[in-house]
Amino acid sequence: MNAISDSLKLFEPICLSEMDKVRLLDRTDTKYIFHIGQLQDILLQSQPKYKVLTIGGQQYGHYETRYLDTPDYSLYTNHHNGRGNRYKIRFRTYVDSDQSFFEIKFKSNKGRTVKSRMKLNESRCFLSEEISGFLENETALKAESLNEAIQINYNRITLVNKSLTERLTIDFDMTYQINQETHSFPNLVIAEVKQGKNGRSPFRSLMQDEHIQCLSISKYCLGIASFVPDVKTNSFKSKLLYVNKLSNLNAT
Repeated sequence: MNAISDSLKLFEPICLSEMDKVRLLDRTDTKYIFHIGQLQDILLQSQPKYKVLTIGGQQYGHYETRYLDTPDYSLYTNHHNGRGNRYKIRFRTYVDSDQSFFEIKFKSNKGRTVKSRMKLNESRCFLSEEISGFLENETALKAESLNEAIQINYNRITLVNKSLTERLTIDFDMTYQINQETHSFPNLVIAEVKQGKNGRSPFRSLMQDEHIQCLSISKYCLGIASFVPDVKTNSFKSKLLYVNKLSNLNAT
């Protein structure tokens, strides 16, 4: 972690208020998965083109996310089956700043991601009357049909390109809690490029140069497919094999 922290110190900082210019709540997403041993070099190559979100001198943040789903994991299954116009429902807490949000992510059948959210006054994760109304106004889902499916904790680095048209999140040290059991992917990094439209991206070019292919699987689906028995996983099998291979490699 010291090497990663040292690399981040080389970046020009960007503060949270400046990030409002690149919120990208309606966007396209491109994901990449690679070994944490590659992260320092990737950061160093990214440094000339990006700024790093810095809060209170901290250049990465701790996140806690609790995903909701139906008892039969219908939201997960919609993603697995490649269905368009699907949702992810979650509570997200930014641990360092103690801010919490209820969030709805909608993936359209045209491949765009639209995120709606409401700020919460406390980090307790329950479907209050206000949250239930927001959910039912934004989706066709009923609050009583959902329960907590999985909790994911991780660290996140947020980079912004210097023209303020692209945001890049880099998640690592992921820990999953489900059915009172804890699992982790200690060597795994999930990077996601978020753009208002698919255009030129220094990071995507870097991934191509490093022969790292885009791999579209969410942290939520990865956790459910890996740790919940009897859910459909056949569409994710090659991705799960790749993730497990990376997770079992020794750090370089």
